[in-house]
Amino acid sequence: LLQSGQHQLAGLKTLLLNVSRAVTRDVLISFSPTAGPSRLNTTEKGKAGKIHLPREIFRSLSSQTVRVVVTVLNIQQFGMFKEINQTGQVLDNTVVGITAGESSISGLQDPVQLTFAHGELPKVSQPCLRSPVPVAGQAGGWRSSGCVTQPGDKGTVCSCDHLTFFTLLLNPALDGSSAKALKVVATAGCGVAMAFSIFTMAFCIFIRCRFRFEETVRINLGLHVNLVGSLFLLNLAFLLNSGLSGRTHPRTCRVLGGLTHYCLLCCFTWTALEGCQLYLLFVKVLGIYIPHYLGKLCLLGWGFPVLVVGVAGGIGSYGEYTIQTTDHQVIAHLCWITSKHLLVHYITNCGYFGLIFLFNMAVFGVVTHKSCSLQCTGAVQGYRKPWKVALVAAGLFCLLGATWALAFLTYGISSTPMLYLFTILNSLQGIFIFIWLVILYYPKTKETTGSLSYIIRHDKTTTASQD
Repeated sequence: LLQSGQHQLAGLKTLLLNVSRAVTRDVLISFSPTAGPSRLNTTEKGKAGKIHLPREIFRSLSSQTVRVVVTVLNIQQFGMFKEINQTGQVLDNTVVGITAGESSISGLQDPVQLTFAHGELPKVSQPCLRSPVPVAGQAGGWRSSGCVTQPGDKGTVCSCDHLTFFTLLLNPALDGSSAKALKVVATAGCGVAMAFSIFTMAFCIFIRCRFRFEETVRINLGLHVNLVGSLFLLNLAFLLNSGLSGRTHPRTCRVLGGLTHYCLLCCFTWTALEGCQLYLLFVKVLGIYIPHYLGKLCLLGWGFPVLVVGVAGGIGSYGEYTIQTTDHQVIAHLCWITSKHLLVHYITNCGYFGLIFLFNMAVFGVVTHKSCSLQCTGAVQGYRKPWKVALVAAGLFCLLGATWALAFLTYGISSTPMLYLFTILNSLQGIFIFIWLVILYYPKTKETTGSLSYIIRHDKTTTASQD
């Protein structure tokens, strides 16, 4: 571009050096996002980075004189080097490209050293990364193979055994102490959630056998039992996963990963069915009778995830998945969707739950609005105390899976607090559902109750009288 005399693009600065093969000393170059690359002047002080090219590079070249090209790119202006699902942040939006001669250089014994100047950084991993050549039909991305990183207070030194494009990618990650604490909280939370899941299922079965409810309420209780049962299986699968993974046969790990994925999808599906049931009760009040309605819901709630897991397992999506800290220490081995098939995770988990969450929150808004309207008109005599209203709202909120939405906020600088909040609230999900059901369905008095069944009956009567 510079040789042809065309104008220099903003954000791209290039330095061309003709270096003899017989050079007896290393080549030193400085670079900065604003000034670009230049020959290093050791007397100058500033915030520019440094590039150290060893003599081994030029000894391996066949020509007597080689051209070293150093390019500094501002990727924010160019929109280049963007990776799909990339959660890390490129330092100063700067990418440095280094080439020497016409051939590809790799496997250096004396590595190339790049010093990225920066101030104090948050507690994140700081790998020196390179950009591989994108494969046809696949998304390219950054990787740290062939590089060793040494973080510092004022700069990070990256030593690499090859020449290509380099940058400093700041990936949010957990430190060792936080990771251990989260693991303890998650394990304890699973135990608590399983205990209250058992209490909730026993309570639903007890009141369904003890009291005579109308068919609508009996269907609601059946839905609650299935949802809480899926939560119980999910927590049990997680405990088995965290306890057995890392010591199992690869085939067993694939089965365990598929089982965990199946339990998660069952939980999401039953959450969606709870939202659909609330929609039918509060919006489509005068619904149509469906024979064997609960049985058909069970077929959908437990059967649909089988199809998804079957397809995902058919393409080999399950296997060992590792979780690392900022210093690249492995803190957990899980049998889950492997890193090579993260697209399966984003579609079947993130995308699927995202659609369910949007629908359920719309239903939650409709139900809250209608309940408040009935309260204002005096149709419902129960739940006038604020604490009861808050508990019922929290239980309904958890019933529709709102606590799972915090998983979308576990990225960036606030990832650790959000992970704690996500783990704790999902552990309390079973408790909230249990309290919600107790307040909603028991005790059943002879007078007007504040249960959903009474609200539905009142709404049906009002609609019929208006017609």
